[in-house]
Amino acid sequence: MSRDAMHSCATRSTTPRRGWAPLLKCSVGLHAGAALGLIAQPGLWPWALGVVAADHALLTAAGLWPRSSLLGPNWTRLPAAAAARGEIAITIDDGPDPDVTPRVLEVLDRHGAKATFFCIGERARRHPALCGQVTGAGHTIENHSQHHCHNFSLLGPRGFMREIGTGQRTLTEITGRAPRFFRAPAGLRNPFLDPVLARLDLKLASWTRRGFDTRTRDANAVGARLLRGLAGGDILLLHDGHAARGAGNRPVILDALPQVLEAVRRAGLRPVTLQAALDLP
Repeated sequence: MSRDAMHSCATRSTTPRRGWAPLLKCSVGLHAGAALGLIAQPGLWPWALGVVAADHALLTAAGLWPRSSLLGPNWTRLPAAAAARGEIAITIDDGPDPDVTPRVLEVLDRHGAKATFFCIGERARRHPALCGQVTGAGHTIENHSQHHCHNFSLLGPRGFMREIGTGQRTLTEITGRAPRFFRAPAGLRNPFLDPVLARLDLKLASWTRRGFDTRTRDANAVGARLLRGLAGGDILLLHDGHAARGAGNRPVILDALPQVLEAVRRAGLRPVTLQAALDLP
């Protein structure tokens, strides 16, 4: 294990466990109250059923809203100190991709920008040299699960631990540094996720804005979405894996990313990795 990985593990061992999110505490209280109410007054079952149904609907809605913090801590913007310094984060999901990722790295290098790559464990295992190129260029690799399952948001605690824990081990082995952030596939999750992230000492990160560049073939439209209201502290989302392709089968990110980086430069902002923002005093 590398020195960075050992230092990370030593640091994590002293990290305090975070408690349940307030919404989850309320949910447990509502269920307990409904059960006690039924014991005391069996005729109250329609009321108890309605309360429990409403609670489940709220929990489901919170899980379907990627930027929600109702189910636990969730980075949708960089910390205030990073925002005050005029820093933003460009995050790139679903790689590494042997065709797209090297070209994305070239774009970032031309603009002197650093980015955060949320990588899928099994893809990283197939292309470890690409991961080395990413980290060797000064970017960081974070956890995007082992398999990027379409049913990720339906998993329970064991399923989450298997997907995220395996991804954590895979990426740590390949890069020599343990990821510190996790992003759920498609941003979707359920109440079981935050306790698993707490056990693994991972921070959930979503985004301020996303370009929908896995579906939109127009790079200008993708860039416009990402740049609307651009400000320090923003977390922007693009994809090197599963990238939509425009004219000539060209991945959209290759044309949208230069637009974003040029606008960031003109605005006097600086792209940094999520880890760099986390480590700011």
